[in-house]
Amino acid sequence: MARSKREIQEINAGSMADIAFLLLIFFLVTTTMDIDTGLMRVLPPPILEDVPPPPPVNKRNVFVVLANAQDNLLVENEYMQVEELKDAAKEFILGKPNDPSDERFPEFKIATDPTIVKYYGPNKKISKQIVSLQNDRGTSYELYIAIQDQLACAYSEVRDEEARTKFGKTYNELKDSKSKVDNEKAKAIRMLIPQRISEAEPKEIGK
Repeated sequence: MARSKREIQEINAGSMADIAFLLLIFFLVTTTMDIDTGLMRVLPPPILEDVPPPPPVNKRNVFVVLANAQDNLLVENEYMQVEELKDAAKEFILGKPNDPSDERFPEFKIATDPTIVKYYGPNKKISKQIVSLQNDRGTSYELYIAIQDQLACAYSEVRDEEARTKFGKTYNELKDSKSKVDNEKAKAIRMLIPQRISEAEPKEIGK
């Protein structure tokens, strides 16, 4: 007598697609995306032990910005609103290359970088300007960010004005161009107007 074969029970997978779809919807709704925030700034390299100290800097070459714990701004020994900082910084960055006797502005030197010489000739002057920023430990984060924004805008506008005058394009148009010639022009602008912001460790400046 032949034995009947035992039938194998099938698993009902009809609802698996629905479950997977519901899980997908759940993760789409509940997942949060991290957004990078902060200032675009290239940090200086670490200081090695055997590196000699930097040469002294002439005080007239330094644009001093101080912020205290009460969110007051002192720029070149004068109280200033943060909205006024950009124009003051631009005036200092531009300086007066043809009037070295005016000690309110930084000194200039003849640029020797080959890229600058290529586009500006051998007698182009470059400013020795440095912006020095010192915050108090109690300075608010809002003021700190506003100061950084004003200083970054000052350098950006000076570079844009120079790029338009010399090359007929903004600095970013040259920098982001696919043309190597434009990129080299952007490099010349960047080296002619270097962004020098020296930021000291926060301390108690005064109340």
